[in-house]
Amino acid sequence: SDLLVLYWFVVNGFYSAADDVVELNPSNFNREVLQSDSLWLIEFYAPWCGHCQSLTADWKKTATALKGIVKVGAVDADQHKSLGGQYGVRGFPSIKIFGANKNKPDDYQGGRSSQAIVDGALNTLRTLVKDRMSGSGGGGGGGGSKKNVVELTDDNFDRLVLDSGEVWLVEFFAPWCGHCKSLEPEWAAAASAVKEQTKDKVHLGAVDATVHQGLASRYGIRGFPTIKIFKKGEEPEDYQGGRIRGDIIARALDLFSDNAAPPELLEILNADVLKKTCEDYQLCVIAVLPHILDTGAAGRNSYLEVMMKMAEKYKKKMWGWLWTEAGAQMELEASLGIGGFGYPAMTAINARKMKFALLKGSFSETGIHEFLRDLSVGRGSTATVGGGALPKINSVDAWDGKDGELPVVDDYDLSDVDLDDDIGKEEL
Repeated sequence: SDLLVLYWFVVNGFYSAADDVVELNPSNFNREVLQSDSLWLIEFYAPWCGHCQSLTADWKKTATALKGIVKVGAVDADQHKSLGGQYGVRGFPSIKIFGANKNKPDDYQGGRSSQAIVDGALNTLRTLVKDRMSGSGGGGGGGGSKKNVVELTDDNFDRLVLDSGEVWLVEFFAPWCGHCKSLEPEWAAAASAVKEQTKDKVHLGAVDATVHQGLASRYGIRGFPTIKIFKKGEEPEDYQGGRIRGDIIARALDLFSDNAAPPELLEILNADVLKKTCEDYQLCVIAVLPHILDTGAAGRNSYLEVMMKMAEKYKKKMWGWLWTEAGAQMELEASLGIGGFGYPAMTAINARKMKFALLKGSFSETGIHEFLRDLSVGRGSTATVGGGALPKINSVDAWDGKDGELPVVDDYDLSDVDLDDDIGKEEL
């Protein structure tokens, strides 16, 4: 029956048109949320997440209670990963409050009952109104100031764009061109939103192609406005999307998630690290690496490097990545059927189902890639975690990055022991 419930949620989603919860996605988020004057409460959820399923009834109740007062929305962040990623959603469900500054939502930290959520929303609303009365709170979506559009020239282009290693969307314009004038406020608003939402990692620039003709001819600019996308080490590509801020922001955020940093690779130092990572993510990938005395620092780092590359490759999956040393977490090894030999080993755990799969191939980029690819399409054999729950975890010190040292044994002074006498007595 649990499976039927899960299937229903995955196929039909959590909310329907009959509910007061507004379903949000990349195509309506900018229009509904970022450009509105309303206060929004937004739940980022994943259909497979048990806590999200439990929250559904309270979330609908909250939306009905606050109808006409505060907007209540929901994003399937498993399906729309770029939206979740852009607001730093790492676990589910995440509730965020979009207030005066829509580009900087606050995390909702209160209780999960409809009463607690409604109280939290009304408190935020009171603060928002107070700020507006005193003139310190911003209004709604508005336009962006041109200050966040970087003016690019023949002199600074290579240094700022090509040598930065970051993503740039660059508009080539001519002052006399009508379409460029229409684009200008959209480009400015997008630049402000993108700067804030990508923590200044994706930039919007503009080149007056009538002045900087060297750049215009280098990139074969024939008409205005032309928008090109520049990414580290790649040929520039033409931007093909719409010319309104929502479309520009959506494309910039997609580029951001493509180029975002991979998730952290954490050593299992205590029970919290394992619990948090495995419960917050759909899958947690765990490597059990050989003892430091068997590999030294160089050997261990080469294994960690392979894992980092895989975390980078699969970063859009929003999985957790952990490692431990052989023998440090014996209960964990036993519950996953690793124990005692065959290191390095790797397993992937789904903590909601308490199922795991073991890497059967080699601990290499190719072997791990095949293992994870099979898992992500539902292939590969799984087993139930021993004991049906996450095992006891020992608290250990973090690896100091150095080669291991053999334990020091007290030196015995053997000068007083008369070995010959003893040996003689045992001779046959």
